Amino acid sequence: MTGPAIEVVHVGSACRDVAPEDPRGWRIGGGVMYAALTTARLGLRTAAVVGVDDDAAGATELRMLRDAGVEVLQVPLAEGPIYHNVESATGRVQTCVQVGVPLPIPTLPRAWLAAPGWSVVPVAGEIRDDWAAVVPPDAHVAVAWQGFLRDLRPGERVRQRVPRASPILARADLVGVSRHDVAPDVPLRSMWSLLSPGADLLITQGAEGGLLVRLGADGPTDLLRYRTPPSDREIDPTGAGDTFLAALHASGWRAAADPGPGGAQRRAAIRDALDLRFAAAAGSLVVEDWGLSGVPDLTAVTARLARDAAPDAVAPIPPEEIRRYWPEEPAPA
Repeated sequence: MTGPAIEVVHVGSACRDVAPEDPRGWRIGGGVMYAALTTARLGLRTAAVVGVDDDAAGATELRMLRDAGVEVLQVPLAEGPIYHNVESATGRVQTCVQVGVPLPIPTLPRAWLAAPGWSVVPVAGEIRDDWAAVVPPDAHVAVAWQGFLRDLRPGERVRQRVPRASPILARADLVGVSRHDVAPDVPLRSMWSLLSPGADLLITQGAEGGLLVRLGADGPTDLLRYRTPPSDREIDPTGAGDTFLAALHASGWRAAADPGPGGAQRRAAIRDALDLRFAAAAGSLVVEDWGLSGVPDLTAVTARLARDAAPDAVAPIPPEEIRRYWPEEPAPA
């Protein structure tokens, strides 16, 4: 007897973040962990392909995913990524302890290959271009871009990598990136030009909120500014962007009316239903505890929405104001 069909598949490697307060000396992180736990706790039938090295393979965090209902396929890695993150008043200082190796493509369950939602969430550039061919052609695809934008050398501070075109980006319907993971001199238009018409580019800026850039055939058709509701406390900002992106992806699934079997119709319905307020509420909650323990469930997100509802939480902005949010962007002609 088969179970309910998987709705979303997440792909990426788990990383280990140095954590002196943890008895192991580290905690498991990585976008795939946050994204999978988020969509599962928000009610989506979730699967995850997770690359793990020997030390991470038996981690309690993987049991957290399974306890939440995530179907997990662990892919053994000879070496997994390790980071040392130090938070300061001016932002995060991130050092690469160990780079890790590319995530190989395993044999996937047939049911997963039919999943209508996919999420590509690298933490150290481990997902190579050949993964693009694995994603079903009709799936709605979310990509966490920051995991592709890290120049990693063991023992050195993580540096920003110039965004480049890739088959995975070309396939994406929804792309998320933190403003802090992109070099200050990179124009916004050079980023959206790497995406396909009809894609949405989410730019998160922590407690300051962020932008959603909706793309058409000739560039942006809409620019939406969103505000983040205040957190009760900030304990650990790790994973906030990945949680936000996963919650935004999930909001489309939760609200979209059944568009029938057509992939293009389904993808359009999901896009129309994306809810920035819902995602911002999830992002404000995850920082209130250490690591994956902060990932909220649907009840918590709904309560935060009710507590901090504001009519101007999401608002369109005219093109001439884009430089307020992305200073290097040239003024419109």
